[in-house]
Amino acid sequence: MNTEVILKSSDILRTENVIKTYISGEIEVAALNKINISIKKGEFTAIAGPSGSGKSTLLNLLSGLDKPTSGIVYINELPISNMSGNELSDFRRDHIGFIFQSYNLIPVLTVKENIEYIMLIQGIPEEERHHRVNDILKDVGLVEMGNRRPAQLSGGQQQRVAIARAVVSRPDIILADEPTANLDSVTANNLIDMMKSLNETKGITFLFSTHDKRIMDHSKRLIILKDGIIDSDN
Repeated sequence: MNTEVILKSSDILRTENVIKTYISGEIEVAALNKINISIKKGEFTAIAGPSGSGKSTLLNLLSGLDKPTSGIVYINELPISNMSGNELSDFRRDHIGFIFQSYNLIPVLTVKENIEYIMLIQGIPEEERHHRVNDILKDVGLVEMGNRRPAQLSGGQQQRVAIARAVVSRPDIILADEPTANLDSVTANNLIDMMKSLNETKGITFLFSTHDKRIMDHSKRLIILKDGIIDSDN
């Protein structure tokens, strides 16, 4: 019994029998069926599968952006699928980093201000915020771009800013939804290498939803979904 508790407590994220169904007319469609996964600190994991397999649905549930029909999603042993309102918003802000394929940068803010934004909401002191921003700009190779706005950057540079923003607030886990989908091969490979370096040098935990074989090939663990169930987990 004690061993089981120790094993569970080492999981940053885990699910228990997560099911998600949608109603289409009079038909009930099972998007996910009894999903049980666990992610430990320092993992670099990809969730993959064909279109309609449920990977985006699963990422939405793991992030708290949607709720399962039944089952529970835990982050740091807290049941986020049971949270609502401000409690869930505050938890996501402090514990989960997000990277989207559309970057989701604030166009009127500079690179530095975009990266700093979540820390500002968290109430981190100004000196500490600026120190972290300067450090992460070095890590993502954008030191000279700090005062530019998103429209002045290439797609790859914008995604580097999005990664920096996700990392700098020091969340427990970073969830990345198709982060290379809009990028050319060279840019995508450079970004994957950069995220893998952040994972290996800083112990940052990444979980991807992707159909990009390059991310799958670089992942230390690959979870394949098929028709809403886990087809393989290696």
